[in-house]
Amino acid sequence: MMSGRAAVSRTTETATDRLLHPQEAREIIARFLYALPEEMVPLAAAPWRVLARDVVATEDHPPFPAATMDGYAVVAEDPSPWREIVGRQTAGSVAPIAVDLGTAAWITTGAPVPPGATAVVPVEATEIADDHVIVHEERIEPGANIRPIGVDLAKGTRVLAAGSLIGPAEIGLLAALGVDPVPVVHRPRVSILSTGNELVEPAQQPGPGQIRDSNRFSLIAAAEETGAEVVWSGRGPDEMDALRAALLARIADSDVVITSGGVSMGDLDLIKPLLGELAVVHFRRLFMKPGKPFNFATAGKTLIFGLPGNPVSALVGFEIFIRPALRTLQGMREIDRPLTRVRLVRAAYSSDRIEYQRAVVSIDEDGELVAATTGSQASSRLASLLGANALIVIPPGSEPIEAGARVDAVLIGPLQGPAGR
Repeated sequence: MMSGRAAVSRTTETATDRLLHPQEAREIIARFLYALPEEMVPLAAAPWRVLARDVVATEDHPPFPAATMDGYAVVAEDPSPWREIVGRQTAGSVAPIAVDLGTAAWITTGAPVPPGATAVVPVEATEIADDHVIVHEERIEPGANIRPIGVDLAKGTRVLAAGSLIGPAEIGLLAALGVDPVPVVHRPRVSILSTGNELVEPAQQPGPGQIRDSNRFSLIAAAEETGAEVVWSGRGPDEMDALRAALLARIADSDVVITSGGVSMGDLDLIKPLLGELAVVHFRRLFMKPGKPFNFATAGKTLIFGLPGNPVSALVGFEIFIRPALRTLQGMREIDRPLTRVRLVRAAYSSDRIEYQRAVVSIDEDGELVAATTGSQASSRLASLLGANALIVIPPGSEPIEAGARVDAVLIGPLQGPAGR
């Protein structure tokens, strides 16, 4: 990571005005990704972190044969329906009892099966007669209603792989295995800078020519969804010295710096020249819509993403490029959203670039995936992302893509049920 000292001004050969295909841009970004270090955190702090190492079971689970329901532990092969009750076995202890032919032990779910017993008969299949139990099942299978040693997890088995996201099931397994503290990958430290003299805080009343800053909060939410830690966020004016100071401070203190605005061709697009001064710029423009102006640079190990100021352009750019990068830094096994083919419900209008249109993908009555866009696809219309669960990929062209055609879709949310329901 860089110190506060400015890097020598330089630009790589790829940082030209050439429009890069999105896949080529992703490949360039991938060259500069690396694995963040490991840290140990308490089990209670591990949910939604990424596992840094494989977890191997150090013991069998369960460590003893356990009853899977309340009932009576018996010898399955005993032909007599009458069994003398020799004791009670409850979960959490081991009673000094054993079961043999002609006997049974009352047992609760999860309790260790007494020595000699080979099955558990459900309580509803029995009847009590004084100190005996009458078993009404004519045939009892050996092993019935018993969970054998190691059936859930055998000692030596790899239970969780490095790169796994620790969700409810994973945290439960870690607890069951006694893994506390948990080895996880450091969360990427992210700084987010919105630029523009026109921006005010959401709680402020905008003055003439001003708007509320929405990008910063959208990008904070998007970054945190990946598991990243947003260590700083703020606004910067269209003023060179102030932006330079902000960028230098953030580069020195962050794994990833994300800016919005200031990367196009205008006189006040100051992030663009500042990245050329403070970092190594790898590309500036993309063959895609929305989000044609998109700067990617590095300063030491710090990754810098300069997003456009239009809200949709910023979020689509984050989705396609920054989200996978943040997940890669954490060592996640799955870094990309699912990609699938969908059938267009309505015609889609193409442009001179690859276009990521916001859409709703649903399952029709025939079980096929179909897609309909969310209306106007203007890059300033943040509402086009409301309810969208996909970005459909429209190839460049001069003619519309007719209804019924199939296109790729990046699924950014859960599928809906049958269309129209």
